[in-house]
Amino acid sequence: MSTLSSSSREQARARRTPSDLPPSSSSRASRHERESKLDSSAGGAGRPTPLSSRRDNSSRGAGQAADDGSPKDYKKMYEQALQTNEKLKSRLEDSKKELARIQARLERVNQKQGKVSERSNVMDKDKGEKHILEKKISEMEDELKVRTELKNENQRLKDENGALIRVISKLSK
Repeated sequence: MSTLSSSSREQARARRTPSDLPPSSSSRASRHERESKLDSSAGGAGRPTPLSSRRDNSSRGAGQAADDGSPKDYKKMYEQALQTNEKLKSRLEDSKKELARIQARLERVNQKQGKVSERSNVMDKDKGEKHILEKKISEMEDELKVRTELKNENQRLKDENGALIRVISKLSK
């Protein structure tokens, strides 16, 4: 039954919010003593719970800065952050310029490809029209040949007709 009560205590401790924790005005040593008392009374045999280990880590981080005697230089950190921001801004601007340049090149290439495709479409149309015109020309040449043949035959028939007319006129005299 003691394991049941110790596990319920651990769950209750894990559910505590930061407002449930003791005020941070106490020293690190007193906080450590309270944590060790809580751990030993919970039957943890000196084993830190996840919550207490998180508190230990956070208190160590804050305690180390205070123990070192060197307060954090917020001005220096701020200036470093500003420098970093400026570097990142300049890199962003460079990247934007590069992007704009690449987009312009891409647009030019797309326009050239559009012109080339238009030209190829025009050339395809021209080829089709040329083929149609060549067919028409060959048909017209054939018609011209037939026409010249008909003219020649018509002239021959006229000559024959003239000759027959002369023969008939000589016979009728």
